[in-house]
Amino acid sequence: MVAPAVPEIIEEEIESAVDCRNEALPTLRELGPPDLVHLVKQSIKSGNKQSGVYHHVTGIDASSSASLAAYVNTIIYSPNDKSTKVISGLYCCYNAFSRLDMRVEVKIPGGVESYCIDERGDKRVASDGLWMETFLCGVLRAYAYADDGGGDSIKKIIGVRRFDPITSTEMEHKFLDAAERLFFKGPQLGSEPEVQVPNIASNHLTTGLISYIHTTGRYTSGINLFEKLRTRDLEVSSLLAKVMIFADEEVQAVKLLHDTVAKLPMDYSLLDCQATFCQSKGRLDWALECAKRGVTAAPSEFGTWARLAEVYVGLEQWDLALLTLNSCPMFTYQDKDLPRMPDPARILLPVLPESMLDEIDEPPQYDGDQVHSSLRKLHAAGYKGTFLKAYSLLTEVTAKIGWDQLLRVRSQVFVMEEEYRSEKQTGSSQHLSNPNASTTALRGTPSPVVNGNTKSDGHTNGATNSQTDDEETLHEKLQDSPTSSNSPPDSATIADEAIEKPEHTITPEVVKSGNDDSANEATTTSKYTQFHNKRLCERWLDNLFMVLYEDLRIYTIWRTDMARAQSESSDYRKSAEEWEILGELAERLHHFPEAVEAYQACLRVRFSPRAMKGVLKMYEEKGRNGEVLQAMIRLIAWQYRWYSEFSPALLRTIRKLIEHEGAVKVRSIVQATSLPQPVLDLTHRYVELCVAFRSNGSEA
Repeated sequence: MVAPAVPEIIEEEIESAVDCRNEALPTLRELGPPDLVHLVKQSIKSGNKQSGVYHHVTGIDASSSASLAAYVNTIIYSPNDKSTKVISGLYCCYNAFSRLDMRVEVKIPGGVESYCIDERGDKRVASDGLWMETFLCGVLRAYAYADDGGGDSIKKIIGVRRFDPITSTEMEHKFLDAAERLFFKGPQLGSEPEVQVPNIASNHLTTGLISYIHTTGRYTSGINLFEKLRTRDLEVSSLLAKVMIFADEEVQAVKLLHDTVAKLPMDYSLLDCQATFCQSKGRLDWALECAKRGVTAAPSEFGTWARLAEVYVGLEQWDLALLTLNSCPMFTYQDKDLPRMPDPARILLPVLPESMLDEIDEPPQYDGDQVHSSLRKLHAAGYKGTFLKAYSLLTEVTAKIGWDQLLRVRSQVFVMEEEYRSEKQTGSSQHLSNPNASTTALRGTPSPVVNGNTKSDGHTNGATNSQTDDEETLHEKLQDSPTSSNSPPDSATIADEAIEKPEHTITPEVVKSGNDDSANEATTTSKYTQFHNKRLCERWLDNLFMVLYEDLRIYTIWRTDMARAQSESSDYRKSAEEWEILGELAERLHHFPEAVEAYQACLRVRFSPRAMKGVLKMYEEKGRNGEVLQAMIRLIAWQYRWYSEFSPALLRTIRKLIEHEGAVKVRSIVQATSLPQPVLDLTHRYVELCVAFRSNGSEA
């Protein structure tokens, strides 16, 4: 198949992009940026005129200097550009294990030179061990920077060619062998933003391995790898159990978890895996005990608290869900090591005929000026990392019980402003002790028991990130002030700074006017009738409530206007970008039918990969495989048009279709589509990958 076109970003000054990469090397934290390919071109007509062009790439085999030089040669001897000739080329590939930038320089005429640059800019010799590390980092980056089909990753970095790093079982063996050799160096690579401290089971290497296995369905290879690694460290058992569950070997997975937890009772990865499995089977009572033990084992990790909050939401224990959410340690989001390049002189983004399709090649109608200002100001759209997960949990609760009931539960659990002012005037708060929300959530009862009575109850409080307070110190703090543990010790200063006036906080009168007939609500209310039995809401969570209020306000206005337009038999007009934003808004609020409705309205105006991806989810859930393939063809063509021939999410969707329908039927449905043959061939390539990996259903 023809490779994607080559984008060209033309520099103002030759090699300025390479200089920027050199300057950024000391600041790289994790896997590093995509590979940089820099060329120096010379005009054929005027021999003295030279220019520097570059692009980024992922998925190229970086196991040796020869493979990188081969890629540079495919660019140098490209027949498309006949007005210039390439006189030199440079390939830069970051080794995140050794913190070195591997370089392969091709000179014409001349030869090939390979070396590496350290953080100080000094040259070093590139050894075989360094190339193995670089190869593994290259595969992990290909998955980390891959697009999920919605186009967000493609739009984030201009001019990135994305290739599939593993296209055969031979490359798979090479990848898994390198992963086995370097597995216990994985924590050096960092981890996902939700993980505070990388460990053997949670780092970018394990994330990449699980993503590869889940995408390709190569479960047997994954089980073999983790079984070998488990003989060296039992902590690998959680990864082995995950792959076994993926492979429907649940009995073996449960037995493995049981045996390993008996030996490692405080391994939170194992406990989280158990809780997740119990959740999937509907045994939330079992999941609750596992989640509580997970928090006990890792109180400074966001994931354990988020899992406990999920279980409480499933059990419809809304008060404990909010208390648990309030106790989650929140981390500042750290984005990937994106390339920081100088402003270019020009950008050339060519299109190959193979990816041309009328409905996706139409120039987009950039209607940014037509987007209403209220839609532009929705802060929830920019949430990532821990804040995104916390907001998702909050919206899930809202979708189940409604905004009014959420506010009632909030007023029962947290101190409201009027309550605080009243208590401050009486001055009685100085003599009251406040229960720790963290241990309240763990006990499963909001009874006002002071934290620290037993050794098993000493856990992190509020939004502490990396350490737990001593039980006696924490007890003294709670006696001095009702505030959370991440505030300064001065109680007066704490109270004045921590309590802010929320725009939407309900008053006690509103609470009293609610439905008092519910026995369950009355019982819950009685638990929080006194001021000293409540907690202060963390500032970040209070801000989430405000952001949620704004989301709900815009959503309600939209649905009201649409209903009015339908009753009046008039058209309800929005620009394509507005429909896309409204679809994302409805999806955030867990109103999926309304989200699909907005996405479909967007697609009627113009093509949008994000909207098509949203509609694709609906087709998958309803089992409409014909429509799934039609959406896939267009998404794959759009990806290829923007230089990406590899998307793990789209490959996984094709693999699932093949498992249900068979490769022959999928090929037939694709071929029967009345679209240009080159466009259909792009989808056929994904099917061929599944056949190469011998996925279920591909044998026929």
